[in-house]
This record gives sequence, C-alpha cells and structure tokens, in this order.
Amino acid sequence: MKNLTLSDFDYELPERLIAQKPAYPRDHSRLLIYHRKTGEIVDDHFYNIGEYLPGGTSLVVNNSKVEKCRLLFSKGKIEIFVTKAINNQVVEAMVRPGKKFKTKKEIQLTEEISAKTISIAEDGIRTLELSHPLDHEKLAPFKYTPFPPYIKRDESLSGRYQTVFAKDSGSKAAPTVGLHFTPELLEKLQKQGFQKLEITLHVGLGTFAPVKTESIAEHKMHSEWYRITGEEAEALNNAKSITAVGTTSVRVLESAQKIDGKFTTCSGETDIFITPGYKFKSTDHLITNFHLPKSTLLMLISAFAGFEETRKIYRHAISKKYRFYSFGDAMLIL
Repeated sequence: MKNLTLSDFDYELPERLIAQKPAYPRDHSRLLIYHRKTGEIVDDHFYNIGEYLPGGTSLVVNNSKVEKCRLLFSKGKIEIFVTKAINNQVVEAMVRPGKKFKTKKEIQLTEEISAKTISIAEDGIRTLELSHPLDHEKLAPFKYTPFPPYIKRDESLSGRYQTVFAKDSGSKAAPTVGLHFTPELLEKLQKQGFQKLEITLHVGLGTFAPVKTESIAEHKMHSEWYRITGEEAEALNNAKSITAVGTTSVRVLESAQKIDGKFTTCSGETDIFITPGYKFKSTDHLITNFHLPKSTLLMLISAFAGFEETRKIYRHAISKKYRFYSFGDAMLIL
C-alpha cells in the first residue's frame, strides 16, 4: 500500500446524517456488523449485539466520566476549554478568541472572575492561572458539557453524554460508543456469558485533536492518562477473547504494560498513534461509532478493519443512512 496521507482519510458526509441527539432508548441505535474474514456486512440494532459477539468474549469498557470543562463567559463570546488541570487553579486550555489571551496579560471574565495567561504553546494551548479554583462555586454557572462543535449545545442532553458505567471524572469528551449501553442490555449480555471489564482512559486532545499535517507520520499525539487495576488485569489475562468497546479502550489495551505477555496493574500516559500497518497485540474485536473524516479515530479503525475495507463500510453506512459521530449509530468489527 502507498504511503497514506491525511487526504486519504477524507470522505463526504451529508450534514443530515450528523446525529444531534442520541437514540432513545440508548440501545435502539442501529448497529452495522462487519466480518473481517468474509467481508460481509449485516445491518441490525444495538440491542441485538449479543447475537453477534463471539461466545464468551470479554467487553472492555472505558469508565471515565466527562467533566464540565467548557467555561463560557459573556454569553458564549469568550471560551476557556480546559484540556488539563495542572492544579486546581492553573490549567492548560484552548481559548476563544485567542487575541484576548496574550502572554502575561490578565483578562476579566466577569466582575469577580479573571484569568492570567502564563504561557502559550506552539499549538496555541494556553497555560492559565484562574482567579478561583476550578471547583469554586463562583465558576459553577459558567461550566458546560463539552459537546463536540458539530452538536448544537443543549445542556438538557448532558446526562445522555455520559455512559451508564461512568465513574472516574476526567474526560474532556465522552467515550461515545459506550453511550449505546443500558443497564438492561448489560445485564442481558452478562446472562449470555459476556463479561464486562472496566478500564480508564481520560479522553483528551489525544483522541479529538485534529490532524494538521498532510503527512500523518508527522502528527504528534497528545498524551492521555490511563489505568488498569490488578483485578481487571487478571480478568484480561483469563479472557477467552477481548472485545474493545471504543477506540479509547483500544488505546489502553495496546498501550498497557505487560510482563511475559500478561497484563499487569498499570497506569500512566499514552500517546499511541495507531494507523494502517499497525499490528494489534491485545484487541480481538471492536465496537465503535462512525468517526469524522481525517481523524485519528478513523485511522485507527482503518488499521483494525483494513483501509479499503473501512472505505467500503463507510460507503455502505452512508447509503443506508446511518447516523454519524458522537450521538450516532455503532458498528461491530469481528
């Protein structure tokens, strides 16, 4: 295969297929099943996923919880999107408009709240010192759910932007394929012999930052924090097969420290960048959503399913009017 560039991961999507709200109930979204061995594509609904999962496979979910890390002031004209808290008052953030956040300058956000720009990184990320700690009650009215820009802001959907197994607060975006699961479906899957294992990866810029270089080899991934507990490591080692629920789970599984080929208790930062040609070590099957053009997520899917095969899957999904992106439908890659 030729050296792939950013343009190779582009595709046209009708705007009407960008989901603005999740399916209700959650598990009534559609599900595309792709068999890598045969190339067969099957169309169904997510609540039937247990009919397609390999017998006895372990479902690895990301239990990270989305933080209200988007701070909006002046009726939304000024934005501080906190990407990392260095401590409770010093943060790294994407800001808008950038011209207001100049180095060593302090900007008044309200009568009582201000932010001083300590430094500006090459990619435009600001290090800011806030006048109040992040958990201060004065900041609460200005905190919003970090919905992606292609979803109209609607705080009434904030609860729907959390998975039912979300526990550990720290994500700047939802591990979206997990949004399809309901407690009832999880219970049904358990009765069918499928074990749910929880790992943690706090979704940040590593997952959703756009690729800006035409040569994908030049793209630098931001790191994201992950953890596997001892109990989960042991369960992974005893798993009949591993089905990753989402690309964030794949990032953990493929980054995890192993001893003699076995998972161990571990935590740390990962900046793994998975593109076609990557040899998967720990992920047997994958449940995922439909991702943005030119995204690192689409590149990961192309590595797992195959580049041309992924293009085929996406053409099929568009022709069948599947709903795309964070609140959209799902696919199972076997």
